[in-house]
Amino acid sequence: MNFHFNSEDLGQISIGAFALSVPIAFSQEAWDLAAALPLGNMILVVLLSLGFIALFAYQSVFQARIRTRIAVFLLRIVLAYTLTLIIVSIVLLALDKWPLMSEPYLALKRTLLIAMPASMGAIIVDSFDKE
Repeated sequence: MNFHFNSEDLGQISIGAFALSVPIAFSQEAWDLAAALPLGNMILVVLLSLGFIALFAYQSVFQARIRTRIAVFLLRIVLAYTLTLIIVSIVLLALDKWPLMSEPYLALKRTLLIAMPASMGAIIVDSFDKE
């Protein structure tokens, strides 16, 4: 099983996540929407995020050839989503809109909501060099 995840991949995912998280993280609507969405909707947002990055990675990054590389495929999705969550959290922290200590549930909801489009940006930029 050939798995390579290097600094170039890390940079591509980070840049893609940053590029799409910044405009949304600056939006009052995103902050308010995250506060208003119930848990069920937040779970759906996470499932949609993971589903679409998995679909894109399957079709574009792995070119539908994962039969012998399922573990690598899944690890790539987990890494892309985890890095996206970190980038989004840092952006929100920089904007003083990530109240982790005072309102951790709100901080998590904002991170997950903004990570939805940011994760797509991350996996799209990651696909620029194929597996």
